[in-house]
Amino acid sequence: MTTKRPPSALDEDRLRELALRYVGRFATSRAKLLAYINRKLQERGWQGAAPPDPAGLVERLCELRYVDDSSYATMKSAALSRRGYGARRVAQTLRADGIAESDRAEADTQTQNDSWTAADRFARRKRIGPYAQAQPDPKQREKAIAAFIRAGHSYDTARRWTDAPPGEPPDPSES
Repeated sequence: MTTKRPPSALDEDRLRELALRYVGRFATSRAKLLAYINRKLQERGWQGAAPPDPAGLVERLCELRYVDDSSYATMKSAALSRRGYGARRVAQTLRADGIAESDRAEADTQTQNDSWTAADRFARRKRIGPYAQAQPDPKQREKAIAAFIRAGHSYDTARRWTDAPPGEPPDPSES
């Protein structure tokens, strides 16, 4: 029977290697990287001569452009839009990932431009409105509208897609 040896405490070199490995594997934001580093310090402890500087390490990786919040926000918003999520849901996700307002400008613009396409993808994925087999009863209609709203779309968009007859997608130019 072998016993699992606890991981050794971190020093400056090990902490940097840990951060680089994380950045190499995952697209991440400053806040998520800082949370990861702090969690690893808490789990493994510190044995370096000087106190750890996780914020300094994150800043250094940002200077080297290994971490770029603006690019991360653009990439994440595009991925969420492709899955059919609306602007409100995308903004909530970026806030939760620690992206500052100034880094979200391009992502917000992209999300607004893709909002109708995202609603179409959501309706197609959930088989709502024009992608349903039949017109829903009032209770199913309310559930479909609620699903659209939870996905971050506006009530108007949700209503237009839900009320569209099967086989006839709504016209994006109508308001």
